[in-house]
Amino acid sequence: MRVIGIDPGLAITGWGVVESAGDHAHMVAGGVITTVAGTPLAQRLQIIYRELTVLIDRWQPESAAIEELFFGRNVTTALTVGHGRGAAMLALANADLPIAEYKPLEIKQAVTGYGGADKQQIQQMVKLLLNLEEIPRPDDAADALAVAICHLHSARLLSL
Repeated sequence: MRVIGIDPGLAITGWGVVESAGDHAHMVAGGVITTVAGTPLAQRLQIIYRELTVLIDRWQPESAAIEELFFGRNVTTALTVGHGRGAAMLALANADLPIAEYKPLEIKQAVTGYGGADKQQIQQMVKLLLNLEEIPRPDDAADALAVAICHLHSARLLSL
């Protein structure tokens, strides 16, 4: 199964494509889509949508996974990230990909076995689980790979 994982944002949207074969998974590709602050919102959303559409066409995932929003009291941050998340979800939906959404706690548990894991622990496990020589950079790409790994674990459990 080939999955594209998305760590949504307006300034930086992380993406990672992971493929599983049996009990093993490997990274196919990963990176970030960036938009420049000060650019009109509609143009920034268009960049996310268009670039993600190109990535989907290039890497041909069978399904998609995206991180759900979680922001305590910062409504402005939630709205900003929500815009980018919406553009990403539209690109995934227009590609007719099944989309799974995961809470940050679910992703941490799936990747590290511990819901209170910090960013470095998650990145270290992404490196180990995908048998990489180094932690993927930037952080947003590693986070997107963690989302994809979470989905592979969930899909594996559902098939039991």
